[in-house]
Amino acid sequence: MQIVSIKRLRRRELRSKLVRSGVLFFTLLTLLPLVYILLYIVKQGIGAINWSFFVQLPKPVGESGGGIANALAGSFIIVGVATLLAVPIGIASALYLSEHSNGQLAGAIRFCVEVLVGIPSIVVGIVAYDWLVKPMGYFSALSGSVALAIMMLPIMIRSAEETLKRFPTSLREASLALGVPYYKTIIKVLLPCSLSGVLSGIILSVARIVGETAPLLFTAFGNPYLTTNILRPMQSLPLLIYNYAISPYDSWHQLAWGAALVLLIWILLLNILTRIIIRRWSVRY
Repeated sequence: MQIVSIKRLRRRELRSKLVRSGVLFFTLLTLLPLVYILLYIVKQGIGAINWSFFVQLPKPVGESGGGIANALAGSFIIVGVATLLAVPIGIASALYLSEHSNGQLAGAIRFCVEVLVGIPSIVVGIVAYDWLVKPMGYFSALSGSVALAIMMLPIMIRSAEETLKRFPTSLREASLALGVPYYKTIIKVLLPCSLSGVLSGIILSVARIVGETAPLLFTAFGNPYLTTNILRPMQSLPLLIYNYAISPYDSWHQLAWGAALVLLIWILLLNILTRIIIRRWSVRY
């Protein structure tokens, strides 16, 4: 009997090792394309990175040098305005869904959020073009920010809602029992305790839209000059990469690779920041 048990134990250990080896193999197989893409972009783009690359405007065709100052500033402005537009709506929606999760309106909002996740970015760009660009009569950074804000909402709402749902009911009831108004309980108790999840959702949604090109093709359109007017066309990193990558000029190809490396580093830093916030600011109930 003991011999049979030992044989079974050995067979289980062998199966466990085989499963672990298979999981490790497929994990490495999945990571290989990512590592290859990262190394290839670094190899192609590192040669273009210097101080003038960040502070100069693109040079005309035939002139050497130039930089991406207009695209870098434009990306910060467009993404910043999109964040300002999306954050109040996203947090308010998440608060409503967490506080009234069983209502008909909550179900409709949750359904719209789920549908919005699967809508292609180019469709969002066409909608923003029809809503803003056509009535205004010109392309603008504001219309691009609106399109990106729409794309931010699903990730932000989902992340914030899941965090707010984990908030203990006892803490909310204790605050209300002390005579604290409901809105102050939400602002001073619920939101501060759920800050890590809310912030991580905002940062993840920003990382999601930083590299989007299709919506900006129909809205911001691009601009070879440096501008801060959100009511006018504005350049961004994804648009610059797209336009320069399809051009026949080698100097523009080099700038596109450098811009791609900058965009990649930006997204990596946002994801690292999200991890840091989750680890350090998360509240354990």
